[in-house]
Amino acid sequence: MATRSCLCVFLLLLVAFQPTMTMANPVLPSPRCSPVPGSNKEKFLFALNLHIYKAELFLRSSVGCGINDISPGLVKGPAPIGATLADLDKRTRNFFEESGLAGMDISGSDRSMAMANILLLKTPIPMPLLDVRPQAYAKYFDAINVTLKPPINVYADVNSFVVASVYAPYHINQYYAGIMPSISGHRERELAAGIALYEAASYGVLRSLLNDAANSTVPPYTSTVVNFTSLTAQMTYQLGGCGVKDEPLIVPPPLGAEKRTTTNVIAADANSLVYARTEREFLRILFRTGNATRPGGLFPCGFEGKLYHWILALKQS
Repeated sequence: MATRSCLCVFLLLLVAFQPTMTMANPVLPSPRCSPVPGSNKEKFLFALNLHIYKAELFLRSSVGCGINDISPGLVKGPAPIGATLADLDKRTRNFFEESGLAGMDISGSDRSMAMANILLLKTPIPMPLLDVRPQAYAKYFDAINVTLKPPINVYADVNSFVVASVYAPYHINQYYAGIMPSISGHRERELAAGIALYEAASYGVLRSLLNDAANSTVPPYTSTVVNFTSLTAQMTYQLGGCGVKDEPLIVPPPLGAEKRTTTNVIAADANSLVYARTEREFLRILFRTGNATRPGGLFPCGFEGKLYHWILALKQS
């Protein structure tokens, strides 16, 4: 159970979070929040890091095996650190297995319109080192100065795992929302749109699961799922550094649909459009460092691909 001081920190943060969320999505000046120029192929290759992370996390947590166990030779790289089965019920486990396998299709396993086929990628596809230990997720709370005692174990129960894993499809969806205007070519646009729509549906399923459990607690703490979505939303926009682009399950009326509701199953901007994020925003969040050139967090050795190495070379934090 959380300590009294920990709960006090929770309440203070939640109170502080509300007025911040009512602001009109402020952003820092360009170029820190601007997309990184690149070709279609370079942008899709950047996205592959996100797809591989999602597929590995979802598959290993649901059925205990990774991409190469199911499709040998598709990817090449170190096995994720700390991958483990999550304590899930049958319905939730089945969803994560299905969505993980779909992520493999996008990476080029079977789908005729898959990324590897359209972009003429050679296999095996380079795979980044992933750190998916419970400790790696627990340390995210340090970014907003919240101390959970004991540290959260995202694999311990359904609520904990969904709170953490919902960001895998959400970030992919946000990335494609950001790059879609710059993608050229009919087949490439079709691919990007198809991926974005699938990931939006996947995100919707997970947010619905969270909404169903909104008032239940996340063991072993007394705080509810709603409270945790407030904290994780605060983490992402603080680390991303480019304004509010994530929302909890309960929001002030000005942020609700048509400003008429406080319920918020799907996070969206003031026009009910998906929030878009750029490459460096994702790196700051996933690295947990707030710096796109300083790897850490879930990607301790950084991303694969030319776009990421271009960011490093130009020191675009």
